[in-house]
Amino acid sequence: MVVGGALSVQFGAAFAALLFPLVGPLGAVTIRLVVAAVVLVAVVRPRLRGHRRGDYAVVVAFGLVLAAMNASIYEAIARLPLGVAVTLEFLGPLGLALATSRRWRDVVWVVSAGGGVVLLEGGAPSGLDWVGVVFALTAACCWVGYILLSGQTGRRFPRANGLALAMTVGAVAILPLGVLGAGTALVRPATLGLGALVALMSSVVPYTLELFALRRIGPGTFGILMSLDPALAAAAGVLVLGQHPGVWQLAGIALVVVASVGVTLEARRRRSAPSPETTATEYLG
Repeated sequence: MVVGGALSVQFGAAFAALLFPLVGPLGAVTIRLVVAAVVLVAVVRPRLRGHRRGDYAVVVAFGLVLAAMNASIYEAIARLPLGVAVTLEFLGPLGLALATSRRWRDVVWVVSAGGGVVLLEGGAPSGLDWVGVVFALTAACCWVGYILLSGQTGRRFPRANGLALAMTVGAVAILPLGVLGAGTALVRPATLGLGALVALMSSVVPYTLELFALRRIGPGTFGILMSLDPALAAAAGVLVLGQHPGVWQLAGIALVVVASVGVTLEARRRRSAPSPETTATEYLG
């Protein structure tokens, strides 16, 4: 289920890239979030009453971060190979797990991740698009906010109510930008069809699979499996978009994956004494 969810997310991102010539990255994000919000609200039917102002503030912040994260990574994918963009974005949760660690052994994983980033840039024939890199790193920062706010939302709202509300906030926030950039192209049948597929593959299907998976496996195993995301993104880029990373870029992706697995294994060894870094590692991917 975890690997299936990860495959769904990354191939969904690859199909989203096919939307870019039609509606641009912001248009693709708009269709994805709007469709996902409609599906989640219809299925979950979240209740608005019975919550404090602070609860709504958290869910609004969660939705805005969700929109910013998706917009940033789509802008990055429009400028960088899919595997490279996702690997850079993955530095967000990985960096959070490392930043909250106080063990000198984790320096090894810092070096591994840093070396991977250097190889990503060095493996590009003419270097990487630095605007794309900035967007990918912005998505990484947003992912940190997503991790922290999703935990808060889960504690304040039952089941998937908070997620459905946050997805709606994100859809409303991104809608004006999508309409401004793509206009009537957003409602063309072919565009809506591909956009609905992207929404299902990138949001609805993986969230559902991960929910059921976490009932059957521990968070440490979950984190290790989700560490495969950059590699799966590279595979999706090859198969759907015809993007063939060079040897150095593949090595860079591998180093980031190794760093992620290493951090997760360290957290599993320390599970008897939970800490913030354990929580951060659980959200890798």
